[in-house]
Amino acid sequence: MANFKEKIIKITDYKVLGELPDPFLRADGTRVASAKGFDEHKKELYKSVVELQYGTMPPAPEFLKVELLNNSRKDWGRLLCYRIVTGRHDHPVSFTMRVYQPKAEGKTPVIVDGDLCWDYAFDEKFRKVALDAGIGLVLFNRTELAPDIKDAGRHSPLYDCYPDRTFGALGAWAWGFSRCVDALEQLDLFAMDWIAFTGHSRGGKTAMLAGVLDQRARIVAPNETNAGSCSCYRIHMKAIKENGKEFRSETLADIHKNFPFWFGPELGDYAGREAELPFDAHFTKAMVAPRTLLVAEAASDIWTNPIGSWMTTQAVKGVYRLYGKEENLFWYFRHGEHCHKPEDLRMLVSVIRHQRYGEPLDDGFFSTPFEEPELIYRWKCPEKE
Repeated sequence: MANFKEKIIKITDYKVLGELPDPFLRADGTRVASAKGFDEHKKELYKSVVELQYGTMPPAPEFLKVELLNNSRKDWGRLLCYRIVTGRHDHPVSFTMRVYQPKAEGKTPVIVDGDLCWDYAFDEKFRKVALDAGIGLVLFNRTELAPDIKDAGRHSPLYDCYPDRTFGALGAWAWGFSRCVDALEQLDLFAMDWIAFTGHSRGGKTAMLAGVLDQRARIVAPNETNAGSCSCYRIHMKAIKENGKEFRSETLADIHKNFPFWFGPELGDYAGREAELPFDAHFTKAMVAPRTLLVAEAASDIWTNPIGSWMTTQAVKGVYRLYGKEENLFWYFRHGEHCHKPEDLRMLVSVIRHQRYGEPLDDGFFSTPFEEPELIYRWKCPEKE
């Protein structure tokens, strides 16, 4: 992993559309000044972070049944395949879940990832990073719950199950993370107090939203989420990548034009007027605090807005400080482009083993590949009550 002593990414255009709003500010004009107060304040933040951004979420299911489909022994442990049947009794929804259980004594931590619809999930080198470290891996195909197709409309198992809710595909996919955790609780295979959520790109958005919604995720590790999650709506940028080519970051207008079905029905109204949004990505990140958040980016992935991601991560430090848990906030950049590499999973494994077993962290955390600009906010963490 990279320590960027030389700033390899040259910023060629940098626009700030507005200051980042104060995450401590209540609707009545007062500011939160305690961890308990911020826990209550999250109910206010939910309205914009979740419902404005992603729509009204599907509820907890009426039932959940787990059916074993396959159980095979491997050199590295066991592969178990299940069908999860859940939803409403009169409208069941089903999807498959693959469980990779390492050879290890006792119950191990586990990483849940919804990207079984993507190639990297079938990469043995990727899986081996977790399994060799004594960490389980659970994969499911989020697109079984809602298709990742723009023209499909609201016709899918989960949309049909909860037609009165306004969630988009990201909300449907995030719901799948929680149902996997429900299933793991029934199966009793892993240490259920050591669950991590991860995913890449749109899967990273999903993992982040799932982590906001489900407190059972001890560690939330979105990988290169782009606009609509961990970057920054209020920053637009261009930069020259490691290969010498200039590229620009994704905007709200871009993502809403290409993937409106991922989000709630109101977010697109703010395309072109992002400064009027009542939140930005640091609010989303604040919803995870004080649990562990690991934000992963790639130096040459300019479309994902690396400065915006860095900026909103700096902004959420104050929230972690209020909780007295600054040590639970991690971020890093690696060399390269937009993908989910084994080295990305290795950084998540490093955080898990550091926090659970006290092992030293891998190199490469907290180093930027660009010259860091001035912060675009002036508020500070309040003095604790």
